Amino acid sequence: MSVSFVAKANEIVPTFVSKPGNVEAPQIQNLISKLNLQTHVEGGYFVETDRDPLRVPNPFREDDSHTANLSSGSNQDDSTRSASTTIYYLLTPENPTGVFHRNKARTMHTLHKGRGRYVIIHADQTEHGQKDGVESFVVGHDVEKGERLQWLVEGGKYKASFLLPDSEGGDKSEGLLISETVVPGFEYQDHDFLRAAALHDLVTAEKENELRWLLSARA
Repeated sequence: MSVSFVAKANEIVPTFVSKPGNVEAPQIQNLISKLNLQTHVEGGYFVETDRDPLRVPNPFREDDSHTANLSSGSNQDDSTRSASTTIYYLLTPENPTGVFHRNKARTMHTLHKGRGRYVIIHADQTEHGQKDGVESFVVGHDVEKGERLQWLVEGGKYKASFLLPDSEGGDKSEGLLISETVVPGFEYQDHDFLRAAALHDLVTAEKENELRWLLSARA
């Protein structure tokens, strides 16, 4: 079973740490099976539940912004995108972290169950050497305490997420389950991971040390 830690409010530290060889709890295995989830390259589990058959012009084709150099990684026609795509995304005590990545398209997130913390680096707003564009918030059902039921991440921003206990101050979780809708629809050529060198350039040394554990080993 995973090991859980009690974190201070607003602290960006792992709450659940899985040990090699651990397996998901039976109720989480059942959820993964019922929703046909598979492991995600970013961490956690996912399944695509909708891909709009409507094709729209690719708004990123002539993109000269900070996301213009994302690797295409595909030989398919790049002139259009699906109007939208939607997935389920799940973090669990044994797979508790979604590492830093960004998409060119905007993504609307909707909570179904559980609690988690999101960390956003506003890379698209970092100019003239400023290194203060980091935002962090909790998603959950306690709206009175400021937890969010929906949250929007615009294109060009790096995001990461990690699982929190189901109750504040607790040590157990049955998983964080959300939906993500990407507009226009998700394609892997519109996606990349945050690299260590880029993190160094985007945030202060203190924040770099705090956030390094959220980098992908693939970056």
